[in-house]
Amino acid sequence: MRLVFAGTPEVAVPALDTLIASERHEVAAVVTRPDARAGRGRRLVPSPVAQRAEEEGIEILKPTRPRDEDFLTRLREIGPDCCPVVAYGALLPRVALDVPAKGWVNLHFSLLPAWRGAAPVQHALLAGDEMSGATTFLIEEGLDSGPVYGVVTEQVRPRDTSGDLLTRLAFAGAGLLAATMDGIDDGTLQAVPQPEEGVSLAPKITVEDARIDWTAPALRVDRVVRACSPAPGAWTEFRGERLKVRSLMPAADAGPEELPPGQLRVGKNAVHVGTGSHPVELEWVQPQGKKPMRAADWARGTRIEEGARFDAPAV
Repeated sequence: MRLVFAGTPEVAVPALDTLIASERHEVAAVVTRPDARAGRGRRLVPSPVAQRAEEEGIEILKPTRPRDEDFLTRLREIGPDCCPVVAYGALLPRVALDVPAKGWVNLHFSLLPAWRGAAPVQHALLAGDEMSGATTFLIEEGLDSGPVYGVVTEQVRPRDTSGDLLTRLAFAGAGLLAATMDGIDDGTLQAVPQPEEGVSLAPKITVEDARIDWTAPALRVDRVVRACSPAPGAWTEFRGERLKVRSLMPAADAGPEELPPGQLRVGKNAVHVGTGSHPVELEWVQPQGKKPMRAADWARGTRIEEGARFDAPAV
């Protein structure tokens, strides 16, 4: 089939690579979000998908909005049979959905109908799901509600961050998306409506969502830290400044038996923090404006007084 691939972040690149390598399909163009400012110089930088397409000499479309007439005209000129999508980042209007004869097919990183929305992997970790996966489905105008072509499952490991799990799903999902394109092409694959039961939503995780509540049980604190890694990054405040918590150890035997929520206890080689259940041990933290460092090194350089706690007002 003649394909136009839509995607933006690094997690979409494995699927693009798999489709480029396919002998059955031609990736005629890619659709991606406009260049964004990044780095200290705030230079405009093309998306990872755009960079990969440029390396392959593939035409790149960067509409400000997918309903822009210039974009729609060019899409019709290209004449795709189908448009596979991975984390494109913009809602597709009906006028765009109607262009390819076989529709737009999305690779979504959850087992639909669970976790419809922008942050399925993060919400799966927050909820403590033991099993995750990826789903290909035909895009409709609803939120991730279209009929399903196929799924692939992936076990959630005890120490997975959202970055870890998403990386594995990106590669497993790439094979699923390619197989879905094959099945659509030869007519052996039919989309099946999603069940009405089991729907859950996964809205974007905001910076405020990533703030650690030390009165929550240690298990919940650990889930927030892992779900928000690498982005937006779980955080707390210490002496009036934001401190990101990159990783911690939630085991019940990780520290002293009693410690009030948010209170720190600094040992020679370990830093423990009280929660609503048992203390946790900080592993990696990142002070504002600095690189990540081991929590013990941060504590030595910070000179933490007895009884100090996170989220306490600055003195």
